[in-house]
Amino acid sequence: MQVWNDYLAENKQRFLDELFELLRIPSVSADSKYKGDVARCAEAVKENMLKAGCDKAEICPTAGHPIVYGEKIIDPALPTVLVYGHYDVQPPDPLDLWHSGPFEPVIKDGRIYARGACDDKGQMFMHVKALEMMNKTNTLPCNIKMMIEGEEEVGSSNLGIFLKENKEKLKADIVLISDTSMISMEHPSLETGLRGLAYMEVEVVGPNRDLHSGVYGGAVANPVNILCKMIASLHDENNHITIPGFYDKVQELSATEREALNKAPFDLTEYKSELGIKEVWGEKGYTNLERTGIRPTLDVNGIWGGYTGEGAKTVLPSKANAKISMRLVPNQTSDEISEMFAKHFESIAPDYVTVKVTAHHGGEPVVTPTDSVAYKAAAKAIQTSFGKDPIPTRGGGSIPIVALFESVLGLKTVLLGFGLDNDNIHSPNEKYDLFNYYKGIETIPYFHKYFAEMSK
Repeated sequence: MQVWNDYLAENKQRFLDELFELLRIPSVSADSKYKGDVARCAEAVKENMLKAGCDKAEICPTAGHPIVYGEKIIDPALPTVLVYGHYDVQPPDPLDLWHSGPFEPVIKDGRIYARGACDDKGQMFMHVKALEMMNKTNTLPCNIKMMIEGEEEVGSSNLGIFLKENKEKLKADIVLISDTSMISMEHPSLETGLRGLAYMEVEVVGPNRDLHSGVYGGAVANPVNILCKMIASLHDENNHITIPGFYDKVQELSATEREALNKAPFDLTEYKSELGIKEVWGEKGYTNLERTGIRPTLDVNGIWGGYTGEGAKTVLPSKANAKISMRLVPNQTSDEISEMFAKHFESIAPDYVTVKVTAHHGGEPVVTPTDSVAYKAAAKAIQTSFGKDPIPTRGGGSIPIVALFESVLGLKTVLLGFGLDNDNIHSPNEKYDLFNYYKGIETIPYFHKYFAEMSK
């Protein structure tokens, strides 16, 4: 609609300035030293909701970080869209790899660089600005509720409780989320599924204290060496996960479904060049698109032990630790896989060490319907703004709350993301293209328009 295009053109710089204000707040949910900043960011989100036209917005305390809720109800008889996002961000470490300050947003080559630029402040804020645009131009076609949380990056452990206690408040017809990616702006896509997650921490303990590696080396087992061997044994020569029963419930796609999935544009040479690698790695018998979309994985996210400071210290460490995550696919459950992992890891520990396994957080895999009114509205919105029909894809990441929306609220979800796989989310130099940010603000109102029209 021309009125939306005009409003966006007139307010582009302000929309960017207001996003920068959010990006400057270090709302790192995983680190307690940022607790005050997380609360400050929640307050900023609330104020932006009110400025955008919400009739009410509130900070909802939880046992952890707060949830921000806002709503704009124009007619209870009209459809209601529940927008979900998160204002918390990943830790910025390692800081020395950033080209600019992680909480000092800058624009370079048409891209916003800052922690949270894409995941998820930039994408979440598109919805706030889209609401403002529809509200200020008197073109809002349906009711909008917004629930923006502060614990997504640490597992959303308190959001399930909030859902159960606020079913009436959160009553809606569909959930709309922008926390995913597209293939590219030349090849717009809609994610139709997400992998689940089981996140574990392991500790391997040997002697009761750090030892001199000359005096004791060769006679006492080194926990770092043992941990590395144990981790290496979790994959076989075909990069197949060796945990007994791990694949028993994996939903296998048919040859026709796999063929359709692999029709998405993908340039392997460009992929390797962009990542600076000579060759890809993964489960034998599957393509890259299948490995990251429909197959489960197991990866070490962090490993430490012994002396890691400057210079040398010939120590045989007392213990070693690692953080390990598994991405799950339909029919696998995080609780079952976590238990399976713990049992196996403990069983392969040799007698000269002891092992402790701790499950942190998890989430369930989901597949969203492509024949629903909401999906069709999202597809039409993308076709309108991009001039192309979106390609359906499977996302490799996890948004644990999607499964909870269905189990607790009975609501399906549409994943209308505008990020790119190379946006460096969870890494140094996270970015979000200006084009994507503004394209999201342009596209989202069309979703509401078409969803309202198709729901009649």
